[in-house]
Amino acid sequence: MTTLEADYRRGIARVLPSVVQIITKAGSKELGEGSGIVYDTSGHIVTNAHVVAGATGFEVSLATGGASRAARVVGTYEPSDLAVLEVADPTGLVPADFGDSDQLSIGQIVLAMGNPLGLSGSVSDGIVSGLGRTVPFQAENAASTGTTINGLIQTTAAINPGNSGGALVDLAGEVVGVLVANVVNAETGSTLPGIGFAIPSNTVTDVARQIIKNGKVTKTDRATLGVTTQTVVSRRGEPAGVGVVRVAEGDGTARAALKPGSVIVSIDGVPTPTVQDLARALGRFEPGDLARVRLRRPDGSTATTIVRLGKHSGD
Repeated sequence: MTTLEADYRRGIARVLPSVVQIITKAGSKELGEGSGIVYDTSGHIVTNAHVVAGATGFEVSLATGGASRAARVVGTYEPSDLAVLEVADPTGLVPADFGDSDQLSIGQIVLAMGNPLGLSGSVSDGIVSGLGRTVPFQAENAASTGTTINGLIQTTAAINPGNSGGALVDLAGEVVGVLVANVVNAETGSTLPGIGFAIPSNTVTDVARQIIKNGKVTKTDRATLGVTTQTVVSRRGEPAGVGVVRVAEGDGTARAALKPGSVIVSIDGVPTPTVQDLARALGRFEPGDLARVRLRRPDGSTATTIVRLGKHSGD
């Protein structure tokens, strides 16, 4: 056995018992399936928010076998597409070890573990092919509206329906990300092989800790303009910018610069025809940064203003 093969086997053996299959239900009707990762011995399971969206019941099956176990949602955080479940019976759960995703490097070998197409305990391999990606997703779960996620790990490891919520693992046997999706070709509707994404483990552990403690996320490092927005369309029905609906109370910088009725058309020269485009543009910034915002006023005039970005307070 080669040293590399031995590393593969050790990594798989260390993490696979912590990867679970999640069946979602509405009443007696089965809605779909996904994957999850055992977070602790108290019965908490980390998965994607889009996996649990629209469901009222959950059954969790362990990779090691045995009867499925009922679970409930503790909380979700859609901006990062993360959720935490809690199984009623935590007996025998094996928590995964979560590594430091900030230490990842492009070219590093990683393994994707989950339950694609219901094939329990499947493993694929690849490399880290990108870091810090900002990607808009339309989740396969029709009950999820999709979202734009910042700071993602890009990987060549195969990710397919049912893998969502599974583990991206390094050869040391540590979870470095939670699988989220493959990119879908807008023209064909098919996934693009070799382009998959995972939520960094440092984001996952931060969100999971807050949800387990508070039932929701209360603190985040995401930059925000401090406004409530909606996509506006032109007379031809095409996206034409992001309309400011409301400015957050106490956000003096945004209140002075951004008025309800104004339309944001770009951030630092990057066009923002939709809310998703705005979120992607803001993903390039940190809280406290200055952003150059191009606006279209209600009277049709345009203006450029500088706004100091705030920190998203959580959902």
